Amino acid sequence: MTHFVRFDRNALPEPEHTAPAPDKVIAGDPRFTLWTLDASDDDMRFAGYWASTPGTWRVAYDEWEYCTLVEGHAIVTEDGAEPVSLRPGDHFIFQPGYTGQWQVVEPVLKTFVVIMPAACDATSLPD
Repeated sequence: MTHFVRFDRNALPEPEHTAPAPDKVIAGDPRFTLWTLDASDDDMRFAGYWASTPGTWRVAYDEWEYCTLVEGHAIVTEDGAEPVSLRPGDHFIFQPGYTGQWQVVEPVLKTFVVIMPAACDATSLPD
């Protein structure tokens, strides 16, 4: 087992194809592709690449997620807050309790690291 994971777009595993639940879709027909590069044995932490086609959908995060947008253009809008436009090179975090919407304007690709709720305690997350 190695203790190092490189995010290499030329050596991706087989992808998973998903979509938001139909009742969450606001506009378009967004489709997701997920490449998991690393996951803990208990699936409480995982990382990889995620892509989406254009569309808008509601989200609610129980998990903590750090992301970097690699390609495309998206707008995220937290409930009660102003929209935030995301472009390649932008880094961002969704914290547990975030609710709002994702709008993919141009197809996006992001890297991500997710820590699930049971692993989200004061000793495992940055302040």
